[in-house]
Amino acid sequence: MWLLDVDGVINAARPGWGGAPRTGTAYSAGDVYRMRWAPALVDRIRSLHHAGRVEIRWCSTWCPDADQVERLFGLPRLGRAWSEHLTGTAAATAKLAAARQVLAQGRRLVWTDDVEVPTQGPGHEELTMSGRALLIAPSPRRGLQPDHMDAVEDFVAAPAAGDRGLATSSTSGATSPDDALRVARRLLGGDIAPAP
Repeated sequence: MWLLDVDGVINAARPGWGGAPRTGTAYSAGDVYRMRWAPALVDRIRSLHHAGRVEIRWCSTWCPDADQVERLFGLPRLGRAWSEHLTGTAAATAKLAAARQVLAQGRRLVWTDDVEVPTQGPGHEELTMSGRALLIAPSPRRGLQPDHMDAVEDFVAAPAAGDRGLATSSTSGATSPDDALRVARRLLGGDIAPAP
């Protein structure tokens, strides 16, 4: 399960990716928002969804208006972590609860959020101690970058711990969850030791 935020993750002031960003307008609760994103990033998100290797779910204050960002980014309808308008502390609490629920269901978790993903401390340890979570907190001005997407794709492609009969070939390009976590930690500037 990939819990995907919008602002500071897809919608970013300087998304980069080696090409001109796209811009457009989305509406939420009667307000108008200017959006800016890298088409190559959205293409990679769309490809992961269509490949069926990961279930993508919006985990954003945009949840009740996700149809707006799906239309703008050209993404299919994705799941929502919640349906009501939440902001501030309520949204932060709902995001963490959604991440905990994914892990409690025995699923592997990818969580990308520029603000709410814990990058250290007890919350980070709680979510990553089993080795079943990849947490990425991109720079809010840049959003997800190619290295982040490489880490997501590697994590998604790696067999889950306990999967039987699934071996990762060295020619497949897939890496283990520990390798994906190392990449994510390097991107975050943190400890690169393997997950416990």
